[in-house]
Amino acid sequence: MTMEIKQVNSTFSVSGQISADDVATLAAQGVSSLICNRPDGEAPDQPNVPEIEAAAVAAGIELAFLPVVTSALNEQNVTDFLAALERLPTPVHAYCRTGTRSITLWALGQRRLGVAPGELLALGRGLGYDLGAALKVTPEPTGHVRPAGASHYDILIVGA
Repeated sequence: MTMEIKQVNSTFSVSGQISADDVATLAAQGVSSLICNRPDGEAPDQPNVPEIEAAAVAAGIELAFLPVVTSALNEQNVTDFLAALERLPTPVHAYCRTGTRSITLWALGQRRLGVAPGELLALGRGLGYDLGAALKVTPEPTGHVRPAGASHYDILIVGA
């Protein structure tokens, strides 16, 4: 499988699962640090973190292992992710199975730092990720909306 890097900003990118061979490619592109958000053993075909870490050491890249189970993602995960971003040399590349956990952790951290949820939603959408549920933002209604202050609805029942 070919690694598809999604550049979030000048110092941060995400992707799905990487291989040991991909580490050299990332190093050649200037990546200084990796964050793995995927627990070892999540799937039988994934390389384990020691394999990626050995390739990272050989390439002169730092690695932080911050495994997250999507259904159990919590505020401590976000705190740990922000701390890793603060201490690791940039640019940083984070990965998990599809990149969703990594971009979600980043977005939740950015929201905590004061970035507007709408801006994060738009950025995620532009990269192919729907961050609405994670950011707890509902999309703008697209249908009929009751005017402010209206005390009733006009209703038409057909076929009753």
